[in-house]
Amino acid sequence: MTTTASTPQTTSDAAQLTVGQVVACLEEAYPPKLAESWDAVGLICGDRAEPVAKVAFALDCTDEVVDAAIESGADMLVVHHPLLLRGATGVPADHPKGRIVHKLIRNRVALFAAHTNADSARPGVNDVLAELLGVRAGRPLRPIPNPIDKWGFTVPVDSAEAVKQAIFDAGAGVDGDYSEASFEFRVNGQFRPGDAANPHIGSRGELERVDELRVEFIAPGHLREKVRAALLRAHPYEEVAYDVVESHAGDLGEHGLGIGRVGELDEPMTLRQFTQRVADRLPSTVWGVRAAGDPEKMIRTVAVASGAGDSFLGTIARMDVDCFVTSDLRHHPVDEHLRAGGCPVIDTAHWASEYPWCAAAAALVGQKLGVDTEVLEQRTDPWTLHEASTGGFEQRR
Repeated sequence: MTTTASTPQTTSDAAQLTVGQVVACLEEAYPPKLAESWDAVGLICGDRAEPVAKVAFALDCTDEVVDAAIESGADMLVVHHPLLLRGATGVPADHPKGRIVHKLIRNRVALFAAHTNADSARPGVNDVLAELLGVRAGRPLRPIPNPIDKWGFTVPVDSAEAVKQAIFDAGAGVDGDYSEASFEFRVNGQFRPGDAANPHIGSRGELERVDELRVEFIAPGHLREKVRAALLRAHPYEEVAYDVVESHAGDLGEHGLGIGRVGELDEPMTLRQFTQRVADRLPSTVWGVRAAGDPEKMIRTVAVASGAGDSFLGTIARMDVDCFVTSDLRHHPVDEHLRAGGCPVIDTAHWASEYPWCAAAAALVGQKLGVDTEVLEQRTDPWTLHEASTGGFEQRR
């Protein structure tokens, strides 16, 4: 399907848009810092300075998808699954992935991937899935950890305010709705500058005693290096006395960031009815939709995790949910989950659970940048045949 943004920009304005500007828009919506450590997100190939007049969207970067993007006149292709996720030591043209890279470059089509960062962002892949299924998405299934650092440093009294302002400007000292938060107390410091020292206070070889402040504050762990640089830059001492420890591991759950979503269904229904709803509302695939659990169990609270999600079964077992919707479920984990008293699960095709996000991402880019966007219709679900069991084995026994 084609999603063309209605925009106030003229065609000539849109043509001046660059790959780098599209990347910036996507990374604002799906920050790379939200990606899992093993992931490979971002610009895969392309020149950030090249102009973009049209952006195509798909779940996977296959030969068929790339051919369709080129045929559509797209200057950039945005996908969910990174082309080079499994790693590659080369991209020769006779390699399946290399062939795609060469085709993209020769046709001046940039390639960008938003994967687990788009899963965790809000709104992201899991929000689209939850909304499609009638689930009022609330907290994430697995919040992104956000360690909090506890800092302390000493500083001469007359330099304290300038140093504190520097670390606050770097993002430190924020506690909920409060900023520039810290506490301090007077201490007596001493030091003896060596022969090679260049002391701010005192003289080489002489023991110096100084009236100082001990300042303590908190800061998010991901800002550690930024805060450290601000402290060292603003502090008057040649050698700064400071310490930093990880105080506790908070999370970004209050912002809705993290893998999966948990929420209430818009209306209670049986597992049988909800399974039919999932089948009706997701893109159709040969794989279809299957469920495990009591067909008549009432479903009210639902957890969703787009893509492969059986690694979350242990998490689900500790939660008060009535059903878990995900993809790529395996026999033994599901069997053990149910025998341990776990909730029913619904297994969808991986492609079907994530493809709806493409339209949401296309709409976001189109509306923000005023560029033409197209969601490519190629179905990259690998399964091509499904036959229902006929009971022939029992008849032969």
